[in-house]
Amino acid sequence: FPTQLLLIAVLRGFGMPLQADDGALNPKFVFTVSLLDAALVIGLVLLFLRAHHESARDVLIGRVRVLREVFVGIALIPLAFFVVVFIMALVLTYLPQLHNVLNNPLENMLRTRSDAMIFAVVVMISGGVREEVQRGFIVHRFGQYLGGGVFGVLVYSALFGLGHFEQGYDAMIATGALGAFWGFVYLRRGSIIAPVVSHAGFNLAQVLKHVALR
Repeated sequence: FPTQLLLIAVLRGFGMPLQADDGALNPKFVFTVSLLDAALVIGLVLLFLRAHHESARDVLIGRVRVLREVFVGIALIPLAFFVVVFIMALVLTYLPQLHNVLNNPLENMLRTRSDAMIFAVVVMISGGVREEVQRGFIVHRFGQYLGGGVFGVLVYSALFGLGHFEQGYDAMIATGALGAFWGFVYLRRGSIIAPVVSHAGFNLAQVLKHVALR
């Protein structure tokens, strides 16, 4: 949150508009903030690990077979979709009032084929890579100093869900559950590779689904 707010303030200060002429989010602004934030957050994680004389490979990648973790991540993509569908079905059945945003504001930015292609890259880097690096680091720190890895997964997942408030209350619950899902995968496997692949693949599939339906 602090890095994104900083970048938003800087870009607005340089005159980049947050909104397009029709009032929707400006794709260029969102893409720029997302990619710069990914670089900034990953850089901070590496800096903090170095300051504690910790190996980024040991903390984030772990001592695993990378190719096997990639295949595990691919296999987890359908399970991630199942988590979302199951939770959304429960919400729409028993708490339909939580579906308070009819149109996802991020999807409204995908107006052209170029927007969709750029957005696909952004969601894989900003979502799949940055968020899982950040999640792995935070869960690792909780495991060291702040009550344990499981507690860290739960706390960070709640914040992860809150970070999607603009997409609706139901989306907040679903993304929070997804965050917990990927967090526990990291705890179980000791590596962010499978969560990165699963998260990036899930986000890419969401973009492709939206483009296909349109």
